[in-house]
Amino acid sequence: MENVKVFSIIIAVFSVLSVESVGLKDLKTCNFGAVYNFGDSNSDTGGGSAAFWPAGKPCGETFFGRPVGRGCDGRLIIDFIAEHLGLPHLSPYLDSIGTSFRYGANFAIGGSTIRPQNESMSLNGVSPFSLDIQIVQFDQFKDRTGHFYNRSYPRHHRNLPRPEDFSKALYIFDIGQNDIAAGLRKKNDSPFHASVPDIVDQLAKAVQNLYEHGARTFWVHNTGPIGCLPVSLHYHDIKPEELDEQGCLKAQNAYSMEFNRQLKARVIKLREELPHAALTYVDIYAAKYELIGNAKKQGFVEAANICCGFHEDEIQVYCGHKQNINGTEIYAGSCENPSDFISWDGVHYTEAANRWVAHRIINGSFSDPPLPIKHACHIP
Repeated sequence: MENVKVFSIIIAVFSVLSVESVGLKDLKTCNFGAVYNFGDSNSDTGGGSAAFWPAGKPCGETFFGRPVGRGCDGRLIIDFIAEHLGLPHLSPYLDSIGTSFRYGANFAIGGSTIRPQNESMSLNGVSPFSLDIQIVQFDQFKDRTGHFYNRSYPRHHRNLPRPEDFSKALYIFDIGQNDIAAGLRKKNDSPFHASVPDIVDQLAKAVQNLYEHGARTFWVHNTGPIGCLPVSLHYHDIKPEELDEQGCLKAQNAYSMEFNRQLKARVIKLREELPHAALTYVDIYAAKYELIGNAKKQGFVEAANICCGFHEDEIQVYCGHKQNINGTEIYAGSCENPSDFISWDGVHYTEAANRWVAHRIINGSFSDPPLPIKHACHIP
């Protein structure tokens, strides 16, 4: 308990120093009229479900009470960000039922990558909606909503973004984990490391495209510790020397860290190339790794435990699925108390874990520059 208190004090001091170092007291709160998000399943609020197949139970049970297209028992980090900004949860761009885009749109799709992969959804779960496609969708969205907003009756405006809000919006990127997963599937370090500069450059091109269309505030997440995902730990025959002090696969996390190192350097370079842009690099890796390393101190069970799914005696049944094992049908349902777990299904985090991470990144403690998200529009 003492360690938790000490850690809290350290974070509080860091936040105060960060505030003073950037003169936060003199900055006005940004008025983000909308949020536009690009990403994968970590921030997919229903796009994949609309594009491919509906999400099934028990997803959504904690907060929404039903499946709503999220790979989680409840809210994602992007949901907590929207709530913090006083905005509704983002509607998926591909969802055509009861959708409002007045306060932004979500282009994230589960399984998406930054760089298009020569793989498929049916083969490896890789989405065809790579980042370049998501940007094309945004460009079309901006052009078409502008056309209809200026020509439709006022009563239709409530579901359309105001043209002037695009330049004042917050643009979030939360993508890259599946590029790393694709590299791990090839089981060869050299090709992956050779590809990283191109991967981060393609993300930079997406930022540049949005900038050329008037976007000015960018909130860029790095990728989390993929070697800590329980799915990696449950599906491999692991030797003790392969694990770090938190029980995570060192080799897999090395992939994430290399990607993150180059991504941060590219974001810093973008600040020189786009002088009127406010670019925040958010260290999601550090936030999630900290949670995993302090799971029990933060009120969670062991970080490697999975809430939803069946994982016993080398039998693996994915969350919400059924499988016949030796004449017995096994349903891979959820645990009794998802809020006690960090991992929802072995890949995605629970609502409780997402809340923990979200509350620590929105105040700027894991950001460069260390600005809270409500002040992210300012250029230090």
